[in-house]
Amino acid sequence: MNKNPIFVSCEWLLEHIEDPSIAIVDCRFSLAEPQLGEKLYQTAHIKGAYYLDLNKDLSSLVKEHGGRHPLPDTTQLAKKLAAIGVNYQSTLVVVYDDSRFAFASRLWWLLRYLGHEKVAVLNGGFSAWEKANFPLTSIIPPEKNAQFTPQVQTNLLVDISDVKNRKDLPKVTLVDSRDRDRYLGVREPIDKIAGHIEGALNYPWREVTDSDGYLNSLSQQHQRWLNIEDSEEIIVYCGSGVTACVNLLSLEMAGIGKGKLYAGSWSDWISYQ
Repeated sequence: MNKNPIFVSCEWLLEHIEDPSIAIVDCRFSLAEPQLGEKLYQTAHIKGAYYLDLNKDLSSLVKEHGGRHPLPDTTQLAKKLAAIGVNYQSTLVVVYDDSRFAFASRLWWLLRYLGHEKVAVLNGGFSAWEKANFPLTSIIPPEKNAQFTPQVQTNLLVDISDVKNRKDLPKVTLVDSRDRDRYLGVREPIDKIAGHIEGALNYPWREVTDSDGYLNSLSQQHQRWLNIEDSEEIIVYCGSGVTACVNLLSLEMAGIGKGKLYAGSWSDWISYQ
C-alpha cells in the first residue's frame, strides 16, 4: 500500500497551508458547464491553490477514438505541474474539487501515472473547507519554476485491445464505475450507445463517498471490494476515464493495488461499433 497519505483533512491542510513543500490544486469542474470550474476558482479558492482544468489540462483533444477525455500529453502536463511548483517525487500535491472526488481523483491518478506518488485528496473537498469557514482568496498565485521529469508507469493503464484480450481471463475483473442505470442501459445522457462492456461488474463511483463528499470509512472501502479482491488484475472504466479514478482511489484505500485504468472507457469502446 502507498506509504504516502491518500487523503488529508481540511484541518491538516490549514495547519500546513504555508508549507513550501506542498502544492495545492483546485480541480473543480462541471461537465454541463465547462467554464464554471475556472470561474468558481477565480471567485474564491483555497489560499495558494492553482487551477487545473479537466478539458484543458487533464485531457487532450478528442479524436475519433480514445474517448471523451483522452489522457493529456505527459510532457505538456509535466510542464504545467512544474509551473505550479510541483517538484518530482518531493512536493506533496493536495488536490480538491466539489464533486465527491470526481475530478480531483483524475489528477491523483495522473500524478501516480507519471510516477509521482506524493499526492493526496482533500477529504470533503472545497465545500468542507468553505463550511469550516477556513480562509478563501481570489488571488491567483504566481507561476513557479519547479523540476518535474515524469517516469510514466505504463502498468497502470490499459487500452481497448488489452480489455478485449484480458477481460474474460479467470483472474481478471472488469469494473464499470458508472451509475447503475447507465450500466444497465436504462439511461444514457451522454454517449450515443447505452449499455456496458460484456462481463463488467458494476461498482458505482459515488459509493466511495457519502452524500456530503466525505470518504466512507476504510472498512467500508475494503468491504466494497471483498468479492473481487483475489483478482490478479482489476480493470476499471467509466464513461470517459474520469470518475473511474474514484474507484481506483477506493481500491488503493482498501490496500488492493491491482487497479488499472481503461482511460478511453465506454466512450472509446463504442467508437469502434
